[in-house]
Amino acid sequence: MPVNKTAFVVGALGGASVAVAAMAGAGMKLPIAFAQGPHGGSLINASTAPIFAPPPGAPESFADIFERVSPAVVSIHVTSKVDVQALKRSIPGFENFPFEIVPKGGPGGGDSDGDDQRPTPKQESSGSGFFISQDGYIVTNNHVVEGADDIKVVTKDGTEMKATVIGRDEGTDLAVLKVDGQNFPFVNFETSVKPRVGDWVVAVGNPFDLQGTATAGIISAYNRNIGENFVDFIQIDAPINKGNSGGPTFDTYGRVIGVNAAIYSPTGGSVGIGFAIPADIAQNVTQQLIAKGHITRGYIGATIESLSDDLANSWGLAGRKGAQVTDVLAGGPAQKAGLAPGDVVVAVNGVPVKSNVEMTREVAKSQAGDVIHLDVFRAGKELTVDVHSGTRPSDAQLAQNGGAPGDDQAGPGGPEHAPVVGAPVLGMQIAPLNASTRGQFNIPETVKGGVVVASVKGTSDAADKGLQRGDVIVTAGNRELASAGDLAAAVTEWKKEGRTAIPLSIRRNGQTLVFIPIKIDG
Repeated sequence: MPVNKTAFVVGALGGASVAVAAMAGAGMKLPIAFAQGPHGGSLINASTAPIFAPPPGAPESFADIFERVSPAVVSIHVTSKVDVQALKRSIPGFENFPFEIVPKGGPGGGDSDGDDQRPTPKQESSGSGFFISQDGYIVTNNHVVEGADDIKVVTKDGTEMKATVIGRDEGTDLAVLKVDGQNFPFVNFETSVKPRVGDWVVAVGNPFDLQGTATAGIISAYNRNIGENFVDFIQIDAPINKGNSGGPTFDTYGRVIGVNAAIYSPTGGSVGIGFAIPADIAQNVTQQLIAKGHITRGYIGATIESLSDDLANSWGLAGRKGAQVTDVLAGGPAQKAGLAPGDVVVAVNGVPVKSNVEMTREVAKSQAGDVIHLDVFRAGKELTVDVHSGTRPSDAQLAQNGGAPGDDQAGPGGPEHAPVVGAPVLGMQIAPLNASTRGQFNIPETVKGGVVVASVKGTSDAADKGLQRGDVIVTAGNRELASAGDLAAAVTEWKKEGRTAIPLSIRRNGQTLVFIPIKIDG
């Protein structure tokens, strides 16, 4: 009969390897090949020596852990209307376990009965979750139950129960469900002790609808940023796949150290890189969802970007990290407190921030009415700005408030070429912001000040950094601009101070983009 063989090295002794050939077949014994000693004798006595002895710290088996914790893990089956967009995540290269669309009644969504009133196609999907209380509260991912019409929970012993959504949080991709009943087996979040990078973890869940699957691996890293504003993820290499979403990651004591949420997957399947929401974040969010059904976060009404090395150098802050304010909401908390575009925030409530994401997370920890202390660099000086926090709108509301994209083509009746005033500055021809340039470049009335880029020299640093015709330069360095002369004066001032680049704040299509450092030619 054919036999599949896989050879692998399991140990080394005296410079020689011990190889084991694993053979498929009922009742077959594993042939052992032993390294030979100098006189032809075996270095290992097959009757007394173990084939494999784990090193100190490595468990011989995860069976006890699995037996203890697996009753708390459930499969979650969801029926919902087909919404292709809702099934797609926007993080390039990441798969957050959207599931295959399975329309009821076939591709047509059911028979039309001749009146074109076809029922909405349904999709069935599955994920994982786990009990966090004996009275039926279950944690899972938001994307598992988002848009669900019907949710069914299946326990390890096959019991099926209808579940209702208590609350969902898009910001952390967490949700809490509730089933009726008492005395459910449950597990606890571990928030006081963090396993080290390299420590063992076990993931339990429902990958590919294979209920009660356990996989093991190690913690690969902490504080992974995969594009979510409010979560620093734990990276694990315990295999997780579609259907593992919402399941727990356990340490070797059976404590929940994370909630499985995403995998890095160019192929759609596991490549050994998974991400879990840390237990401290999950516990805080789920407690709020149980208490009030939703999450509230602090908000100051400012658009920010990470301070790049080029920007830091252009502001005279070489080696510093922080978040730079690019815009403030009119009438919002930040504007009322005096925060301004160009300010560089280096700490929030005494906590240093190294990026826009870190600042967003620290601000979000506050509640409406709280005073948020911002340590700020402005025009080379350090100061503190106290902002009274508002309540952060939903992501959908923030997107709506961002305004619609404009059209960079010339408007009807507009001039073919913008009137240019003065010599080129930083490789750009500059035009005033007036009715003529507004018409040509469709610059909205909400843009109140600045100068317009009429052309960009292709070999200039401005072109390399992405500036283009129709961009409005609002400020250069610390100077607000109203003419090409203002831009030239700002460049001269910056050059006298020994700076090699000057930060320009740019609006495009009425939106504030970012501060862009443009090199000053010698």
